[in-house]
Amino acid sequence: MDRHDDIPFCAAPDPVPRKPAFQMPTGACDTHFHIFPTGYEERYVPERSYTPLPAEITEYRRVAQTLGLERGVVVQPSVFAEDNAATLSFSAAHPETLRAIVSVTKDVTDAELEVFHAAGARGIRVNVVDSGGMTFPSVDDAISFTSRIADLGWHIEFLAHVEKIEDIGALLATSKVPVVFGHLGYTNASKGVNDPGFRRFLDAFKEGQAWVKLTGPYRISKADGPPYADIDPMADALIAANHSRLVWGTDWPHVRLPGFMPNDGALLDMLGDWACDAALRKQILVDNPALLYGFSDLKA
Repeated sequence: MDRHDDIPFCAAPDPVPRKPAFQMPTGACDTHFHIFPTGYEERYVPERSYTPLPAEITEYRRVAQTLGLERGVVVQPSVFAEDNAATLSFSAAHPETLRAIVSVTKDVTDAELEVFHAAGARGIRVNVVDSGGMTFPSVDDAISFTSRIADLGWHIEFLAHVEKIEDIGALLATSKVPVVFGHLGYTNASKGVNDPGFRRFLDAFKEGQAWVKLTGPYRISKADGPPYADIDPMADALIAANHSRLVWGTDWPHVRLPGFMPNDGALLDMLGDWACDAALRKQILVDNPALLYGFSDLKA
């Protein structure tokens, strides 16, 4: 057996995205999508937890156009580890509308960070869940590294189960840059909003010490498909706690997702249900990401 035979292949995303049910604001940003261009397959790390199908920028642009997304953030996937070539190739080519989140090790040089910044990078990603994504020896080492990116105006993004971080306040206070958590904090919906760990995180989030991405509801839901109603209480709690620190993203092309593949329009409609007010949707889709990713200089 080939050493990669036991690594599952991902399903393809829904090829026919539909428009959202609500009017998208000008300058709306997708803060979380991945690209897996043809020709980069040899760069996948052997220790990966999935093998993606090719996902080209042209495919993503069709999705973004249908959804009404004008800006985006390409996020480094775990299969590339700290090889950011594919991710940065797209953000560098579209400096007015795209930003990137990269993965690095503690050995990256300041000169390399400057090159990444010029190519559109605005933060580093630390994935403590998926194989290949944890490029630091520990979370503490990753937090210590934030002193290296503070002057660049970057942030650090974790894919981690927030309810398992016992001293979340200390972690956030130690970081020299804003801290972002993906997938609504990645707490399984079965634990609910009253889970002590989630409440602990919610208290820290309420104080403005962190940012949260309203992404990947299917990754924490028990439901087989949209609208993933068991996520609603968690989303409602986050919005009530601090809507000025929330952003939204597609998580396209929805890698490592077994079972039903949701339509991207249906996923965006979930935000419409959580944020019924147009002004609140604009804050989450336009104003907040403009601040976090450096789109502030662009007309919104």
